[in-house]
Parts: sequence; C-alpha cells; structure tokens
Amino acid sequence: MDSIDEAIIRCVTVNARSTFAEIGQAAGLSPSAAKRRLDRLVADGVIAGFTALVNTEVLGWSAEAYVEVYCRGNPTPVALRRELDAIPEVIEACTVSGAADALVYMRAADIPHLEQAIQRMRESHVIDRTESVIVLSRLINRPRS
Repeated sequence: MDSIDEAIIRCVTVNARSTFAEIGQAAGLSPSAAKRRLDRLVADGVIAGFTALVNTEVLGWSAEAYVEVYCRGNPTPVALRRELDAIPEVIEACTVSGAADALVYMRAADIPHLEQAIQRMRESHVIDRTESVIVLSRLINRPRS
C-alpha cells in the first residue's frame, strides 16, 4: 500500500459515495485510474465494504444503554457479531475481558423500544443473559478519529 492507496482510503472513509472523479482528485489520479485502484483495494480485502451510517439522533433515538452480554458456551466473536448485527439498535459492540463476554452500546426511541431491542438480543441462541445500564445524561461526548 502506498500514499495513493492511503488517499483513496481517506476519501472513501469520509464519504463512501464519493465519485471516481472525487477519489481521483483526492489521490492525484484520473477517474478511471481511481476506479482501478479502488477495485484492487476491494479485491485485496483492504476495503471490506461500503455502508450507510444512520444518525440515530435524527431518527429520534434518544434512549441509550450499555449492555453487558453473557454468552452460552463459548461462541466465536464472528458468531456473536452475526447475532448482534441483526439488531439495528446495536450501535457498537466489542468483546471484553472480565465476567461479561461483550459490551454493547444501544440506542432506541424510548425505554419501551430499548426494552424490545434487548429482548430480541436475549432471544439469540448464543446469548444467555444481559445486564443493562441506562444512560441518564451524557457528560462528555468527544468525536472519535
């Protein structure tokens, strides 16, 4: 990977819907050369996919919770991710050290919506139980790089 690939990655990270002309301009390439380089980055697995980021605040999803997830048996992170990925209210999830197997950040419209989402999570065949903490107020919310 070189500086051109890095420029392409930066461009599509900021806006996955960038045109080949915009990608080319950011990387100093023609649109057709930008397409070939982007296609290679995808084929090589450097770029795993493109996605839409949903602004949950615009949706009115103001209820927030952190949920500790305790699994049945010893599912792989891939299996747990597959289960959590099916729940749109799950905004972030990571495996963690300690008693819990994973920590999940969720957003929902309100507490009943949040409760329904947590219940759907509990219906998973790999999740045994959960422990939830509702966010009352956000003290610090720094942007992530």
